[in-house]
Amino acid sequence: MSHTLFNEFQEVSAKEWKQKIQFDLKGADYNETLIFNSKDGISVKPFYTAEDLKDPISIANPISWNVCEKIYVVSDIKSNEKALKVLKKGAESLWFVISSKESDFKVLFKNIDLNATPIYISFEFLSGEFLNSLIIFLAGKDHKISLQIDIIGNLARSGNWYHDLKKDHEVLNKIVTKTEGFKSALSVDGTLYQNAGATIPQELAYILAHANEYLNHFNNDENKAETKLQFLTATGSNYFFEIAKLKALRLLYASLASEYKISEKCNILAQPSKRDKTLYDYNLNLLRTTTQSMSAVLGGADEVYNSPYDAIYHKNNEFGDRIARNQLLVLKNESYFDKVSNASDGAYYIETLTQQFAEKALEIFKEIENGGGFLKQLKEGIIQRKITESAVKEQELFDSGKITLVGTNKFQNPDDRMANDLELYPFLKMNPRKTLLQPILEKRLSEKTEQERLKKE
Repeated sequence: MSHTLFNEFQEVSAKEWKQKIQFDLKGADYNETLIFNSKDGISVKPFYTAEDLKDPISIANPISWNVCEKIYVVSDIKSNEKALKVLKKGAESLWFVISSKESDFKVLFKNIDLNATPIYISFEFLSGEFLNSLIIFLAGKDHKISLQIDIIGNLARSGNWYHDLKKDHEVLNKIVTKTEGFKSALSVDGTLYQNAGATIPQELAYILAHANEYLNHFNNDENKAETKLQFLTATGSNYFFEIAKLKALRLLYASLASEYKISEKCNILAQPSKRDKTLYDYNLNLLRTTTQSMSAVLGGADEVYNSPYDAIYHKNNEFGDRIARNQLLVLKNESYFDKVSNASDGAYYIETLTQQFAEKALEIFKEIENGGGFLKQLKEGIIQRKITESAVKEQELFDSGKITLVGTNKFQNPDDRMANDLELYPFLKMNPRKTLLQPILEKRLSEKTEQERLKKE
């Protein structure tokens, strides 16, 4: 019956749809009226069909995603207490950021089921001895611990190696060869590029070129097939673009990994961008982080960490953490975002965006490789210059009002007062020091506007 019913309707081609739209425009130019030219170099049409897809896309998304809690380890005892507490309140994985070599793993991991809880550990230092103590502690234990070691990311962010080129690589080699049993040891911090103002194709290309440096370095390693990378990503405010971005990242990495004959699977830990977060009307950050977390889930992230709405100006606090965690819990338990692992598959618009982002990123990636590779271009300042150019263009769009942040450059609340609420310095910190290369700097779009308002309070 249904088959017969559908046969009664004639198939409409994309050409016919466009002709109908042009007729309804009554003389207005189709391209100027309905085509949106994004800052990422993508022209968005008013409708998409199967004709827009050149080739079908096959991407292996994770079956499920975890609600991740980030914990900065200052005190092992307090961090352990917080970890146990948040696990009871819905967190499914933990992300420890360790700043001191004095951390005691027996205390930090006390009563945590290491076999059931995915744990990610990043370090604000690089120490083979410290990592060796962790390996000794975990000997004979079943666990789901991943290490986030990224010496190139530290170089890009700070302008310096942890120690120097030779020693950093020596420590990295020891860590990677000794970390059998870890889910991953290497990570690529792509949040830096997004938060500094890179376009989506640039962000994807730099992440891929960044990863290629590691894969090429360990290409002759006997255990290269076991090498699994983790990508840290930041999701921005363009909802559908960010879904397509994560899908394109998996697609690009699978292509790169196949060249090295290693597993095409990777782990993605996504978090909201800092770039669009605002100091004034800060509650709107709740809305921004919600949609950005939704993009991360639908794009296929393995882990989603949601930053608190007040993170840019308040010290870490239980209320902000609880609200951020509950945003993810609502998505997972009340909005059914855990029921389907590939909800965006088959959407002509998203799949077309995925292809376009992948193609544009691949072009940039090839340019980087032809220019000597990511590290070489980073040392020459080419990567920094390209990001700065994109960031300046985006800043101009914000300053002119073409990019809107509600409550900041449009629909301001004149009664807002923030000067007395700042526990943290919310702006780009300039700390002059000697560096090997120009660091890539993260900066929010609204900083200049906010500084001007603070002066008037």
